[in-house]
Amino acid sequence: MPGLFQQIQAGKLWDFHGGIHPPGRKQQTTQKPIAVLPIPDRLYLPLRQHIGVAGQLLVRVGERVLKGQQLTSAENSMAVPVHAPTSGTVLSITPHTSPHPSALPELTLVLEPDGLDEWRQREPLNFLTCDNMTLLSRIQDSGIAGMGGAGFPTHIKAGLTQPVDYLIINAVECEPYISADDLLMQEAATTIVKGIDILCRLLNPKAVLIGIEDDKPIAAAAMMAACSQREHYYVRIVPTKYPSGGEKQLIQLLTNKEVPNGRRPADIGIVMQNVGTAFAIAQAVLDDHPLLSRIVTVAGDTLNQPQNVLALLGTPVSALLDACGFQSQPQQRVIMGGPMMGFTLPDLSVPVVKTTNCILAPTAQELPSASTEMDCIRCSACADACPASLLPQQLLWYSKAKDNDKLQEYNLADCIECGACAYVCPSEIPLVQYYRVAKADIREQQREALKAEQAKARFEARNARLEQEKQERQQRNQQLAAARQQQQLASGANTAVADALARIKAKQAQAAPADERNKEQILAERELKKQQAREYQQQKAQQQEQQQNAQQQAPEQHSGQPEQTPAATDNTNSKAAAVAAAIARAQAKKAAQATEQQATEQQVTPAPNTEKSHQAAVSAEADPRKAAIAAAIARAKAKQQAQTENESSAPPASAGAVNKPAAESDAAVTPEDPRKAAVAAALARAKAKKQASAEPTEQTAASATGASEPDAVVTEDPRKAAIAAAIARAKARKQADSENS
Repeated sequence: MPGLFQQIQAGKLWDFHGGIHPPGRKQQTTQKPIAVLPIPDRLYLPLRQHIGVAGQLLVRVGERVLKGQQLTSAENSMAVPVHAPTSGTVLSITPHTSPHPSALPELTLVLEPDGLDEWRQREPLNFLTCDNMTLLSRIQDSGIAGMGGAGFPTHIKAGLTQPVDYLIINAVECEPYISADDLLMQEAATTIVKGIDILCRLLNPKAVLIGIEDDKPIAAAAMMAACSQREHYYVRIVPTKYPSGGEKQLIQLLTNKEVPNGRRPADIGIVMQNVGTAFAIAQAVLDDHPLLSRIVTVAGDTLNQPQNVLALLGTPVSALLDACGFQSQPQQRVIMGGPMMGFTLPDLSVPVVKTTNCILAPTAQELPSASTEMDCIRCSACADACPASLLPQQLLWYSKAKDNDKLQEYNLADCIECGACAYVCPSEIPLVQYYRVAKADIREQQREALKAEQAKARFEARNARLEQEKQERQQRNQQLAAARQQQQLASGANTAVADALARIKAKQAQAAPADERNKEQILAERELKKQQAREYQQQKAQQQEQQQNAQQQAPEQHSGQPEQTPAATDNTNSKAAAVAAAIARAQAKKAAQATEQQATEQQVTPAPNTEKSHQAAVSAEADPRKAAIAAAIARAKAKQQAQTENESSAPPASAGAVNKPAAESDAAVTPEDPRKAAVAAALARAKAKKQASAEPTEQTAASATGASEPDAVVTEDPRKAAIAAAIARAKARKQADSENS
């Protein structure tokens, strides 16, 4: 039995499960040559026109660019740049409606052509003398991505390092209306074969298989003629069946191999490229012509001239329709792509991109819109038509229930979204739409799971790194400690450490007695303060007793005066009391001045037989402060004596009358200034206080009964004297009040 390669060489073909046979409707465009579309007024160039990431912008708004100049740079393996389709000025870089079923806005560069179509400098390559890296760089820098509809970066497929058995060129173009590849093969078969030669140089396959449907006889003949001089280039005519242009389905048709679930064709030694991609590779390498334009089929009964046009990338769909005589109808639909896998455009400003192969503008009778969805009747027609041998009915249920685990279990990822199941469904259920939504949800879930897994891996790596650093620090510390111990043992440092510890203990022992002494000193000071407080309390108690004794003596001295009633005291006029008090103070000052004069006379001529006078003179000479205190005491006693004499000489009925003549007589006797007497009394009191603070232990005691001699020196506490003087002034005020009343 011949092997697989012998069977392929013999031209044997196989079949795949399912498939449908919709009307082709290609005749209206295959009979006309490719028309060159004029340059439009505006070109809208999305920065991402392929599967992958967008490149980095290289131009600014207002900058003039040349034809073929890179507008973005490819800094990632999954990025391919975008080039200026013609010379012009960059008007803006702003979001614009994307050519995608979601119609979400994407960042788009708006170019205003200047009509000159001025090229940048070009550098063609000779692929026979170039190395593979140079060829791959040229393919990537030219912005070439899969032009069959997927848009996968071509340089990744062409740069495989694993062995490749078969290079398959997909020229089937099985979807109705679309004939762009058919016309390309008819007019540029030789260039396509040169692109295949470059791919063979990169991949080195055993054989090249070019699959073409049997409804394209002219294209098949052109490709056979172009490949006649190449060995192991095989053109295979496959039956017309949808979707025989699918990657896995065409591989099964030509090689009888099935791509395993979740695997790629490269895993079984097969690489597939679109015929338009091979043409773009030849232009990029041989002519340094980046991917700037592509052939687009513009078809539909609303067009007067349906045909294939060569349109610059970024051309609005409205410009293509106008060039073909578009006549819009009510509720007109415009579809980008074929009737099976295309999507309706939200507006006609959507631009042509690298994956755009068809613009369809049908009438309502030609392509009716989807009717109301009905319940599934479980006819299994969808399962019979599925080319991937899936179970569309179960996938529909799990898609509605959002059961992602079951969807993955039933291999939703193998669905190529060909639309065969929806085409045969009698209930008009848009199965493909449900599958697309479910796939998007699964991708989002996987993306989040991947992020969580990466975060977990980073967290675990961080913990491991911290633990390793901790262990390394511990090891270093242990090594350093061991090294220090060895150095100490070697240098005898242990003795030095012991001596240092001993010195520290000795210092602590010396500091302890000092602390004890400090504590004893603090306790002694506390005891001294307590003793002083007790002495102060005793002195205060003695003063209070003396005040009480003085108060008891005062009534005895004034026993001859009439007693005052409380009623009389309460009714005293405040002004009269103030006047009487002032008069009493003046009398007391005068009496004090008289006493001072008498004391001075006695000091000059003392009595020879008086012992007290002699002692007073001696004390005055010894200490003037004591003399001042004695004078103050004498004045107080003289004042008391004068008051006693006045009370005894006056009649009891009119005490006020007695006081008034006495005051007048005193004023007549001593006409000195009362202010000077007050100043002298204040000085005497200050001296007494100073003496009390300097000599608190010396006190003078006065006689309890009072001496009649004015020259007697009485040693008494000055504070007691001040208290006695205050008591006397109070009594004088009382007496004045009683007289006024």
